[in-house]
Amino acid sequence: MVKAANSRGAAPGTPPRTRILVVGGGYVGMYTALRLQRKLRAGEAEVTVVTPEPYMTYQPFLPEAAAGSISPRHVVVPLRRILPTCRIVIGEAQRIDHAKRTATITTLATDEEGAGPVEIAYDELVLAPGSISRTLPVPGLADYGIGFKTVEEAIGLRNHVIEQMDIASSTRDPAIRDAALTFVFVGGGYAGVEALGELEDMARYAARYYHNVTPEDMKWVLVEASDRILPEVGPEMGVYTVRELRRRNIDVRLETRLESCENRVAVLSDGTRFPTRTVVWTAGVKPHPVLAASDLPRNEHGRLACTAFLTVEGVEHAWAAGDAAAVPDITAAGPGRTCAPNAQHAVRQARALADNLVAALRGEVLTEYAHKYAGSVASLGLHQGVAFVYGRKLKGYPAWFMHRAYHLSRVPTFNRKMRVLAEWTLSGLFKREIVSLGSLEHPRAEFELAAGGGPGPTPPHPTPRPPQDSQG
Repeated sequence: MVKAANSRGAAPGTPPRTRILVVGGGYVGMYTALRLQRKLRAGEAEVTVVTPEPYMTYQPFLPEAAAGSISPRHVVVPLRRILPTCRIVIGEAQRIDHAKRTATITTLATDEEGAGPVEIAYDELVLAPGSISRTLPVPGLADYGIGFKTVEEAIGLRNHVIEQMDIASSTRDPAIRDAALTFVFVGGGYAGVEALGELEDMARYAARYYHNVTPEDMKWVLVEASDRILPEVGPEMGVYTVRELRRRNIDVRLETRLESCENRVAVLSDGTRFPTRTVVWTAGVKPHPVLAASDLPRNEHGRLACTAFLTVEGVEHAWAAGDAAAVPDITAAGPGRTCAPNAQHAVRQARALADNLVAALRGEVLTEYAHKYAGSVASLGLHQGVAFVYGRKLKGYPAWFMHRAYHLSRVPTFNRKMRVLAEWTLSGLFKREIVSLGSLEHPRAEFELAAGGGPGPTPPHPTPRPPQDSQG
């Protein structure tokens, strides 16, 4: 059992307080801290959350945020508001020395101070940094690829798509027009399929307001290396999804890879070449680099080796869950299976982890994590979706409605639920917004022009944004 360590700096005669460090502010980090905040007694422990962003992103809503169905402010949950008794540190964990119980952190003030990273000491560690985009050495990808893991990338992609339609509408060069209206998505998982489905739906709607751009002028391409897409919803629903996308004139290329995207030309493994100004990379994730910069045991895939109690295997005072953790799936038929790194498991693991951590501090019995996978839902655009839930297969409007209902029930806080529901209601009553606010990415451009007497250097168009770290 985990014993509470002596508190540092406690007043004489006061009981020691355990220092709990939570690395990551995503699903696992936020839900763990939230449950600890509710279950710990006053003065029993102090919880510090280290996270790159001051909010948790509800990633299933990113495609709808990109399509303009939900405001980007409503797909994120401010950590300081819902974790008022926790200490929030905005920074990145660079190294974990669990033998010494210290974490090396860089914060927003690190460069300003010039004193280097800071060390945070802890007694109990919850490591949940999530994952980052898994990229391949594809020529041109770092220069022109666009990720889809953060709210900034989702809104940037929406602005970019509308800007490409503006370019196509105003250019006199057929080659530029063709490249601007060609959109290539790499990866046939949830992120790729839902992002493409929502954005194609949005662009098709926006085209009615352009005098010389029609939906037929646009070319949407989905590239997937395996022989099917959305494997989580089963083979039958995967085949239906391919058929539905192709019915919408979306070019789905299975068993195909992106070989290069240099010079704004996407070259596929089947020899096809697409001049394009848009390459969206959603081809999987990999463990966060901080796991490799720790002295904690990992499996062959780079994830932390964990027990069913959500402790790190063979190590005391260390806990993990979510994308970073290989948690045994004790509900699986065969041995050696681990829980899938998805939001469904992450949220439930976080609650179980917090309960076990509190039980360990109090010398109580720990409980194994067990959750049988319920199924999956995916949106393909307005009123279109697929679902495989508890063995039942749904498609079209029923699946889309289930997708919305499920995620509305899962988005954190009553405040966010009501805001999202209100936006969905209003979007059903009024027309879509089709405005690009790409200038928000360069907010000082206008002032620099006025102050400097001339325009500054023109940024590349589109501004390349390499895939970003996610929050676990």
